[in-house]
Amino acid sequence: MTESSSSEAGPPGRPISRKNLLRAAVAASAVPLIAGGGIALARDTGAGGAPLALTPACDDGDDPTPAQMEGPYFKPNSPLRTSLVTSGTPGTPLTVSGYVFGRACKPVSGVLLDFWQADAGGAYDMSGFAFRGHQFTDATGAFTLTTVVAGLYPGRTRHIHVKAQAPGRPVLTTQLYFPGEPRNATDALYDPALLMNVRGAGAGRQGTFDFVLDVAQQPDPTDPPTDPPTGPPTDPPGGTWAAGTSYRAGDRVTYDGVSFRCLQAHSAIAGWEPPLVPALWERG
Repeated sequence: MTESSSSEAGPPGRPISRKNLLRAAVAASAVPLIAGGGIALARDTGAGGAPLALTPACDDGDDPTPAQMEGPYFKPNSPLRTSLVTSGTPGTPLTVSGYVFGRACKPVSGVLLDFWQADAGGAYDMSGFAFRGHQFTDATGAFTLTTVVAGLYPGRTRHIHVKAQAPGRPVLTTQLYFPGEPRNATDALYDPALLMNVRGAGAGRQGTFDFVLDVAQQPDPTDPPTDPPTGPPTDPPGGTWAAGTSYRAGDRVTYDGVSFRCLQAHSAIAGWEPPLVPALWERG
């Protein structure tokens, strides 16, 4: 993989970006921005077919793949796997999932995601490939990573490194961060635009994050459709929403007695209930 050059700050006079707005918002609040009180999927920001900002949204108009620094611990040729742990791995279990979108809010399949991180004690494995692995997004643009909460080491807050590369496109190198970490305020590299949404899940945690890559896409001709259903809703053919179910665009379900229509194909997981993810479900 060939990495494009990194840019930590933009030139003077750059228009206000999604990244800068997030900086200002998080400076006033310790909690991550969550659209509608739920999971902030990238598609939510592209209403009306407007192109999405990149992730992170700091394109200077010259370099199409803005990035955070790689750091000293990257190793190429990581194994192909979605889980970086075994049943005996120490640390707080963590699952990170989400989607990769292009500039028109459409998911991108076959994106290479290469993750690496410190173990629970804050150490990187430089002799082998512990806590290193790559995977590819599925046909719906989705990914899931099973790991543990990264440990702390001097000078840094908790973070996970990732390289993302759409087929035939440059590599985006960046880092994902955890909300509510005291060191977020003192880490010079920390960027609130890269905060995951994280919640407790039993003895572990569940995180979500969506990437938006510089992949040209044509917006849908109409968004939303010009002929929404009229009249009272009928019993949806999809039945009651359930985690673990694969839904297709147009499928209808009920959740807490309310009818929802699926906007794009995905595999449902806990935390993506229809009221929480307007990117995937709309009422009616």
